[in-house]
Amino acid sequence: MMRVLLVANRGEIACRIFRTCRELGISTVAVHSDADADALHVREADTAVRLPGAAPADTYLRGDLVVAAALAAGADAVHPGYGFLSENAGFARAVEDAGLVWVGPPVKAIELMASKTRAKELMAAADVPLLAPVDPGNATTADLPLLLKAAAGGGGRGMRIVRELAALEGELTAASAEAASAFGDGEVFAEPYVERGRHVEVQVMADAEGTVWALGTRDCSLQRRHQKVIEEAPAPGLDDGLRQRLHQAAVAAAQAVGYRGAGTVEFLVSAEGRPYFLEMNTRLQVEHPVTEAVFGLDLVALQLRIAEGGPLPSAEPPSPSGHAVEARLYAEDPARDWQPQTGALLTLDVDGGPGIRLDTGYTGGDTVGVHYDPMLAKVIAHAPTRTEAVRLLARALERARIHGPVTNRELLVRSLRHSDFAAARLDTGFYDRHLAALTATGTPGEEAARRLAATAAALAGAADRPATGPARFGAWRNLASQPQTMRLRSEPDGTEYEIAYRTGRDGIPAPASGERVLAARPGAVALETGGVTRHFTVTTHRDRVYVDTAAGAYTFTALPRFTDPAERTEPGSLLAPMPGTVVRLADGLAPGAAVAAGQPLIWLEAMKMEHRILAPASGTLTALHAAPGLQVEVGALLAVVQDAPPAHSAADAPAHQEETTP
Repeated sequence: MMRVLLVANRGEIACRIFRTCRELGISTVAVHSDADADALHVREADTAVRLPGAAPADTYLRGDLVVAAALAAGADAVHPGYGFLSENAGFARAVEDAGLVWVGPPVKAIELMASKTRAKELMAAADVPLLAPVDPGNATTADLPLLLKAAAGGGGRGMRIVRELAALEGELTAASAEAASAFGDGEVFAEPYVERGRHVEVQVMADAEGTVWALGTRDCSLQRRHQKVIEEAPAPGLDDGLRQRLHQAAVAAAQAVGYRGAGTVEFLVSAEGRPYFLEMNTRLQVEHPVTEAVFGLDLVALQLRIAEGGPLPSAEPPSPSGHAVEARLYAEDPARDWQPQTGALLTLDVDGGPGIRLDTGYTGGDTVGVHYDPMLAKVIAHAPTRTEAVRLLARALERARIHGPVTNRELLVRSLRHSDFAAARLDTGFYDRHLAALTATGTPGEEAARRLAATAAALAGAADRPATGPARFGAWRNLASQPQTMRLRSEPDGTEYEIAYRTGRDGIPAPASGERVLAARPGAVALETGGVTRHFTVTTHRDRVYVDTAAGAYTFTALPRFTDPAERTEPGSLLAPMPGTVVRLADGLAPGAAVAAGQPLIWLEAMKMEHRILAPASGTLTALHAAPGLQVEVGALLAVVQDAPPAHSAADAPAHQEETTP
């Protein structure tokens, strides 16, 4: 019987496992890097053990250090969570060799499924439908498009779509490098890329007595950079025959490797309804909460029960009830090529009302760093029907108070309310087709709402100071009896607003735009416009102003009345778009080198993904400040490119592009 469990992971999954342990009376041990010394999972554990360093390769991917930590802390069991070492057979074996209980499938099952290439061979022998593999060395135009995948891991790392043969060699090199960095194994394989396919998976749970549960389906088709964004259970729009085929194939896959514990069998379902085996993940999935909600189960508790040698509670799983949808809240900017964001997370407040669940590894006051995945939280809604669950989740996200780094919250809300999503017209190309519309700004209704929020921010600032004193944010002083203005810049789109108002004898500021002020306090403003009253909650952190409303949230930066010319940067400057580490430079890159517009010059690694810095124009590299291994902050000057003479210049190209963008 387990007494003390170490979770070989971090963030929300560690916190989620600790929650079940507390309910079962099991003591908990966290491991943490130096960057995570004060992280939520460390604060929630009974005991914590330091793993010196910050990079995953030096900490959470060091199986020897994790096993030593378990022994030092007196743990008798290890749960790997997901990612990191969760599907590493060598780590599982080391845990067992140390006399510890491994909360996961048998080592042999991990070995058989760890390499997707070997797994496909095994599944073919078990009559599970497959996509035929393609030898990259012999690929022709008839094989395109191709999907390159890391053989030893998932989560979108080491994955590329190749649509032109000329790009194949370079994409193979990049995919292999990213896979080696993420999983310690650079093996990559290729298979046909199915256009407009759906990602559908089956949760399985198996015990040592041969019982295998197929716990329904999940649809995980809404993805960015091959990583899931919105998941739901059950997968909508599948006929009973297809659903049964998927269940049978998943059970066959588990039985073929003598599986035990929680696992997920993933399929690609073509537009014609044909399923193809993708891979089996020998671990708990990020999206497991939607299955828990629908089946009324605690999958972590079942994992622990099976690891202790216990059987599943019954030969057949419980009956499902209702529908559940999960959204992953990321610190990233979807409108800027999904750039990850870092910094202080000032507020994270999601209403946990009936039907809503929040799984997170952060609380307000924590810092989002550069070393790990940018996921802040998972928000899950469960309701009797899909329509109700989707509406509930969209509303919970819309009303959440999230202050700090830019997030994908608005994208999630718009995605959930998109007509294709509502009609369950789902496939992995959803964001390829709709991202521009989903991130568009400046529509008339949206512009009016943002301006009104800026007005509320200005009035709250006016209320938060003496009648003749300086504004709390902004660098100027106005007399209350005179018309006053405040300049605000909307983030992250950069639209500027100048809000004029006058403070009356009663001390209440009144906007020049004519809205009726019903209340104006430092943290709350109520305005009436067109006969409709709207309430605004206003929070100020230094020069940032966050305005939360019932219909959305807005972020502004309070600006000085006059711009500072010193803030301009030299033309042709290549600035770091995010904090990260320089991992490599283009061959031969040095001051004086000729570069072409759009040419990749510098590669940054941030949050486990590589990002390319491109030449903004054709010309000459006049300065180079980047070098492999250099850690840089956002805005750091990496290099300067001087434009070529006009007769030879090429069209400008963006200075930054995601390495992982297809």
